[in-house]
Amino acid sequence: MSGRVGDLSPKQAEALDEFRERIGDVHDKLPIQSDHYLLRWLRARNFSINKAEAMLRKHVEFRKHMKVDSILEDWMPPEVIERYVSGGMCGYDREGSPVWYDVIGPLDPKGLLMSASKQDFLRTKIRDSEFLRRECLRQSEKLEKPVEAITLIYDCEGLGMKHMYKPAVEAYGEILTMFEDNYPEGLKRVLVIKAPKIFPIAYNLIKHFLCEETRRKIIVVGSNWKDVLQKYVAPDQLPVAYGGLLVDPDGDPYCKSKIKYGGVVPKSYYIRESVKVQYDNFVTISRGSDLQLEYEILVRNCLLRWQFAGDGADIGFGIYMKTKAGVKQKVGDMQEVFPTTRYNAHLVPEDGSYTCEEPGIYVIRFDNTYSMLQSKKISFSVDVVLPETHTNSEVLPKVCQ
Repeated sequence: MSGRVGDLSPKQAEALDEFRERIGDVHDKLPIQSDHYLLRWLRARNFSINKAEAMLRKHVEFRKHMKVDSILEDWMPPEVIERYVSGGMCGYDREGSPVWYDVIGPLDPKGLLMSASKQDFLRTKIRDSEFLRRECLRQSEKLEKPVEAITLIYDCEGLGMKHMYKPAVEAYGEILTMFEDNYPEGLKRVLVIKAPKIFPIAYNLIKHFLCEETRRKIIVVGSNWKDVLQKYVAPDQLPVAYGGLLVDPDGDPYCKSKIKYGGVVPKSYYIRESVKVQYDNFVTISRGSDLQLEYEILVRNCLLRWQFAGDGADIGFGIYMKTKAGVKQKVGDMQEVFPTTRYNAHLVPEDGSYTCEEPGIYVIRFDNTYSMLQSKKISFSVDVVLPETHTNSEVLPKVCQ
């Protein structure tokens, strides 16, 4: 049984009755009081009444704390978010559900985090979620059938290393967790289009924020993505830029009156010089010496990602690959794969990533050999991100060719 109204097993029907009774004291605080809505919470917790009740009660507190009921009327995102966060709702799928577009390429993650608070981004996504929830309600009334979830088109053209920026990934993870915890069963499907080779690594960074059921709804579409989109969205509801017939009133094929396309954030919006980072390690590198950290990469195309900050003066940073395993090698005997450069990390924290195209022993080197007078204090974090195809995830995105 699907666990939906009209398709419940006797055990599921009993669970719904008990769930409804248990949450009676907060029932009138819910945005929707229907059985359709209550079943979403039960399905999200596999009909465990205790878990569903705990989840829903937390949501009631969340709505109160974040003033969700009035967020569409009483709160507006900062101008920088309005102008430079891409995406938007445009049209409806073939079943009448709203279609939302996330356009990844034009996003400037670091610029946005320099220009607005993490709380502003969270509130913006809550606001978007409430807008879509209300849109589903309007469609339910218009079509005289329950419309409970949206179709998400995830446009990955231009996805690159800048999107792997660790503070941005962490902030995005918090947003995903908020959505999973407070809008269960809100996604019907996620259509990933124009995914570059780096997509498996990007997906691997965020998949642990998604529940198993959400992962099952992700469909990675191949080169025939325009045809696949029309399978789910009628041409008159799909922008011309995405293979349909829909244009703005002025003829714009990208429908920019509904979908924002972001861009690089001008520094005039910056409200801080850097993003606060929690580092994993703290070391002092003596004058005239260096620090070498070895990372064994076992599979191709792993992502080596780093962040570091200094105290007092500049520091050299580079990446090498050992030419012989099992022995200590001098710098001159190793292959330099990421050229050593001196960074003013005491003024602006540095971050970056490198795709390890071949397996081997990679050496991250902090270089202070040029400084004969001053030791350097360094705070840093380094991690290795596996390509999705080499993880043991029990649920992988479906690929539609």
